Amino acid sequence: MQFYTDTTKERDTYSMPDAEVFQLTAREVAELDEDMVREYMRRFKFAGMNTRDTEAMFDAMIDEQSIEGGWFFHFCFAGCLPESSPFGPYPSRDAAISAARDMAND
Repeated sequence: MQFYTDTTKERDTYSMPDAEVFQLTAREVAELDEDMVREYMRRFKFAGMNTRDTEAMFDAMIDEQSIEGGWFFHFCFAGCLPESSPFGPYPSRDAAISAARDMAND
């Protein structure tokens, strides 16, 4: 869902949302960290070729790194092309939006 970090711009006809909030699973969060995936691929040598090893690798990443899913947000260029990495996780969509507005307005 796209939203405005500055709520006063919502009524501006020519303004576009500058942030997006979305939900990710723990697996999706783990997949975003390319450096950590590369590190774990050294331990799970066949993860790139075998689904069972891939699943085991991501399960290990999630357990060992205490990765959690939840609500995330990122700031966007006009049209909501992501401008930043995701921030989160937050327990709810409203909590993520509130954190984004606080961060943008500091």
